[in-house]
Amino acid sequence: MLNFSKTKIFFIILICLGTLILALPSLISESNKSPILKSLVKILPQQKVNLGLDLRGGSQLMLEVDFDYYIAEQLNNLREEIKNSFRDESVRVIPEISGSKIIFIITDENQKKLAKKLVKKLSKNIEISESGALVEVYFARDEIALIRQNLIKQSIEIIRRRIDESGTKEPTIQAQGESRILLQVPGIKNSSDLKSLLGKTAKMTFHFLGDSYSSADVMQISDYEGRSYPIKKEVILSGDLLTDASPTYHEGQPAVSFRFNAVGTRKFAEITKENIGKIFAIVLDGKVITAPRINTIINQGSGVISGSFTTEEANEVALLLRAGALPAPLKIIEERTVGPSLGQDSINNGAISSIAGLAFVAVFMMIFYGFFGLLANLAMVVNILMIIAVLSLIGATLTLPGIAGIVLTIGMAVDSNVLIFERIKEELREKKSVFAAVEQGFDQAFRTITDSNLTTLIIAFFLYAFGNGPVKGFAVTLSIGIVASMFSAIILTRMMISIWLKKRKPQKLSLI
Repeated sequence: MLNFSKTKIFFIILICLGTLILALPSLISESNKSPILKSLVKILPQQKVNLGLDLRGGSQLMLEVDFDYYIAEQLNNLREEIKNSFRDESVRVIPEISGSKIIFIITDENQKKLAKKLVKKLSKNIEISESGALVEVYFARDEIALIRQNLIKQSIEIIRRRIDESGTKEPTIQAQGESRILLQVPGIKNSSDLKSLLGKTAKMTFHFLGDSYSSADVMQISDYEGRSYPIKKEVILSGDLLTDASPTYHEGQPAVSFRFNAVGTRKFAEITKENIGKIFAIVLDGKVITAPRINTIINQGSGVISGSFTTEEANEVALLLRAGALPAPLKIIEERTVGPSLGQDSINNGAISSIAGLAFVAVFMMIFYGFFGLLANLAMVVNILMIIAVLSLIGATLTLPGIAGIVLTIGMAVDSNVLIFERIKEELREKKSVFAAVEQGFDQAFRTITDSNLTTLIIAFFLYAFGNGPVKGFAVTLSIGIVASMFSAIILTRMMISIWLKKRKPQKLSLI
């Protein structure tokens, strides 16, 4: 229907104004702002379209997760648990690690049954095989696949938290295959800080000191000043129970304060209560940070790590501990830096292609459809502003393929109007009145437009679901553009034509 109530017109205009307000911050250049624009920017929303690596410049790293290290660590932890369980139940064997398996030799059948029962009790996701007196314990194949999958997910989450903690926003982090992670961080000109941030596992553990280096359950670890300590292998408390860490000062020197969660607080209190007078060491990434003596019960669940920190090191350690420990070391196997000048060239070329496409389509519509073509051009501009506004609102990242999606929607935005105007021309050839022809043209073209856009939306959905990186960016801008074109072509253009027809009441239309 061509009848638009004042309420409908008000809401359509309100949507258009809201679109303009949301899109303006992304359209106003950061440089060369006039005093008027500077004042305008302060009252406008702060959301902007985020520029991707190919537009803004930045760093790209291909990281490989050291899966073998992680499995070896899990095997060692399992061996320690088995050894402690055997000791508690008087099973007189010492498990050892051989390759990717834990092995032990036991001749007594009763002891063997008890040992197997204890091992199974520790974990249901391991396999046990035996050959005579030799018993082998190893992770099942399905469990290995699950560990690998979870390791990638956990590493991605920790990487994202570390980058967000450092104040850098909008990173692109994606799994690549079974053991690699692609990291793209726009705006980073020097990747050395980024590599330093990711090159540390930030694994903090608490250990008691042993009596001598000769004991089998003791390992030698040195501090940053070269002093060595006999550290017991058993982890009495781990850093994954931390809830917060922040830089501070202790006795005038930079330090790091930390706080445990409820579980960690309880464990820390029990440990300090039962071991007053003993020395325990805090180990971070294979180095002893500090080795204080327990003088009293610590039941508030917090403490201070003091060592030979600089202010920058204390800040970095606190950041790493807050973000969490990487489950396994990351190896950088590929590095690429995109300079901001190259990104600016991409923006300029994208802007030129967009403007050229917009101008060509606008001229085409004016030549073929006259005044109706002008209205369609206005709707097309609103369509582009709506794409930018939605991208700003959802915090999407715009890349070169995303610009391609916008350029494509410039043509698609008027495609619906072309269908409508051609239907109107057909109705006019049948000698119908102007009002009847326009109304029938919109009504008859609606189904075709809906079917066409719906099939394109389905394709865009699968591009987003199964694509990655730039492909997803293209799918997002294409989808937003399609939905926006439905509004601009079917609602906005129809409203403008309706208002014009009611005001001018023409007896014929000059559609070519």
